Amino acid sequence: MSLFEAIVLGLVQGLTEFLPVSSSGHLRVMSAFFGWPDPGAAFTAVSQLGTELAVLIYFRQRIWAILSTWTRSLFDRELRGDIHARLGWYVILGSLPIVVLGLLLEEQIDSVFRDLRLIALTLIVFGVILGIVDRYTRKHRGIEDLTASRGLVFGLFQALSLIPGVSRSGGTVTGGMLLGFTRKDAAEYSFLLALPAVFGSGLYKLTDIGGNEYAGWGATIVGTLVAGVVGFVVIAWLMRFISTHSFMPFVYYRVGLGILILALVSWGVLDPEGGAESQAARSDVVAVEQEEERQEEEPAPSAAPTAEPSAQPSEAPAPTVDPVTGWEVDPEVGLPRNPDTGLYHDPELGMDVDYDPATGLATNPVTGEAYDPLAGD
Repeated sequence: MSLFEAIVLGLVQGLTEFLPVSSSGHLRVMSAFFGWPDPGAAFTAVSQLGTELAVLIYFRQRIWAILSTWTRSLFDRELRGDIHARLGWYVILGSLPIVVLGLLLEEQIDSVFRDLRLIALTLIVFGVILGIVDRYTRKHRGIEDLTASRGLVFGLFQALSLIPGVSRSGGTVTGGMLLGFTRKDAAEYSFLLALPAVFGSGLYKLTDIGGNEYAGWGATIVGTLVAGVVGFVVIAWLMRFISTHSFMPFVYYRVGLGILILALVSWGVLDPEGGAESQAARSDVVAVEQEEERQEEEPAPSAAPTAEPSAQPSEAPAPTVDPVTGWEVDPEVGLPRNPDTGLYHDPELGMDVDYDPATGLATNPVTGEAYDPLAGD
C-alpha cells in the first residue's frame, strides 16, 4: 500500500468511524472504487486505534471519572452506586458479545463478510432500521438511566458491526434509541462502549500487519494518525449536530450508497469479492519472487541423476514373439512386423497385410476385407 492510499483511507476512516455509515464498509468500498486491493481486516482494525484515541481525548473527563470511580469502588462499597462506577461495569458487560463473536467469526470477518454485495445490503437494511427507530421511538432516557440489562442490549447491537456496512455507532445508537435513550446519550455511550472492543481488536490484529496483509507498517501508521486527527474533528461536530437534528441525512446516504454499490456490481464495474485484480498484494509479489528463486536454485530435470541403474529390469511386460515367424509382435496391433518388407504379417493368413492405424483394421490382401487383428486374441 502506498502512502497516498494510506492517507486517503485514513481520511475515510476518520470521517466515517463515528458517523452511522460504517467505516469498515467505506474502507472496503473506497478501495474497490479506486481499483486498489482490499486493505484487509487488519488495516481496518488497527486504523481504528487512531479514532479511538480521539475518543479518549474528547471524552477524557468522563473516561477519567469512570476509570477512577470504578477502581475505587472495588474497595469502597459506598461508591458502587455512583453512575461512573456502574458505567465501568456496563462497559465491561456490553463488550462481551463483540469479543466472543469476533473470535468465533474471525475467518468470516476476514473473508465473506467483506463481499461488496453484503456490505451494500447491510447499508440499506440497517439504514432503514435506523431511520424508523429514530423517527418513531420515544427518547426520554439519559446515560444515568443505564442498567446492566440495557448495557448488554447496547453490546448486542454493537456486535452487529462485525459485518461491514452495519456501522458500530449506527448499530449501537439504534439499540440505544430502541431502549428510549436520547440521540446524544446513546451516541456518547456507544463511543465509550467501543473503546475496549476497538483497542482489543486493533492490538490483536497488530501481529497481522506486514504479513499477508496488503498494508505494511508504514502505511498503517500513516493511516492511523490521519484517522485520529480527522476523527476528533468529526466527534466534536457530530455531538453538536445530533443535539438538534435527526439521523435521517445519514439514512438517505446509506440507502443511496448501497443502491449504487449493487448497481456497479451488477454492471460488472466492481468486483464484489476483491479489490484490483491487476495490482497484486505485497505478499503475492514476495511469494512469486520466492517461487522463482526456488526454481532457479533447483537443478534442471535433465541434470538429475537417475534413481536406479539400468540393470534393474523394467516393469513393462516382455515383448511377445510370434512362434511361427519368430518376429516380435506389436502389442497395439496384435501382429508381428516383417523385417524385410516393413509390413505387418498375419501368421494365420501366412502373408503380409496392410494396416490402417487410424481405424485399427488390417486388410486381407486376397479378399480385400477389413478385419480387426486383435479380435482373435
